Amino acid sequence: MTRLTIDHVTRYDYGRSVSASYNEARMTPVTDDEQVVLEAELTLSPGTATVSHYRDYWGTRVTAFDVQGRHHHLEVRSAATVEVHRPPPGRAPDGLSWEELAVSEVLDAVSDHVPQTALTRLGPELEAVAEDVRAGAADPAAAVAAVYARIAGHMRYAPGVTGVHTDAEAAWREGRGVCQDLAHVAIGMLRHLGVPARYVSGYLHPDAEAEVGATVQGESHAWVESWNDGWWAYDPTNHTALTDFHVTVARGRDYTDVTPLKGMLTGGGGATELAVIVEVTRRA
Repeated sequence: MTRLTIDHVTRYDYGRSVSASYNEARMTPVTDDEQVVLEAELTLSPGTATVSHYRDYWGTRVTAFDVQGRHHHLEVRSAATVEVHRPPPGRAPDGLSWEELAVSEVLDAVSDHVPQTALTRLGPELEAVAEDVRAGAADPAAAVAAVYARIAGHMRYAPGVTGVHTDAEAAWREGRGVCQDLAHVAIGMLRHLGVPARYVSGYLHPDAEAEVGATVQGESHAWVESWNDGWWAYDPTNHTALTDFHVTVARGRDYTDVTPLKGMLTGGGGATELAVIVEVTRRA
């Protein structure tokens, strides 16, 4: 078991004042079978925002808010303490055969995560890679392992090369990208093979050797859950099963379902400065 405190601040400073803004924040961790949120608070500046809370279709905790009246900045701070207790890494169960996985009654239960999206769709090059994986995989479990192995052999983590609209095929051709890109590549290949898969966003404590009480620069992160008679998580960026240093915030079909902060505004103009800070402290 590991107890982590995450402090995530996103701040926009507008070049000219904004007359109104409407926003949704998905920055609060969820409680599930492998983690428990002990406390969580989301604060806003300006403090005049009208706020409501709900869970979206995917079960993510959402804070919706609007700020009326002229303002020159927007700051959203999410602070949460989470106790994470994931099982030790090990080989995923063999699961279903290809024939069992293809039964309509089985796929209907996870039908949201079967079709491709604009960000996970494959082009000819990546389709050929997926078909090569399928030809050598005796069952879905072997195919999942082979997909992650192909990604590990072909792609490397490199910030600044891709953007939020980069799809799986473009990221694969580039051979580089951030965690979002590697997750989209994995999901696209898995869905092409007939293995349901979903996108997971959260936080990652980057130092497994950090002392209790030490605060380090953390990061927003993304990984994948594939379905094979149950959901099985894997982090294709770090080539590892999830550990107690992964904290789940949101799940969806791709990044667009889990964007940490999105919205629209009226007014404004000029250069807008964005600052994002994520700090993680190990408590136990």
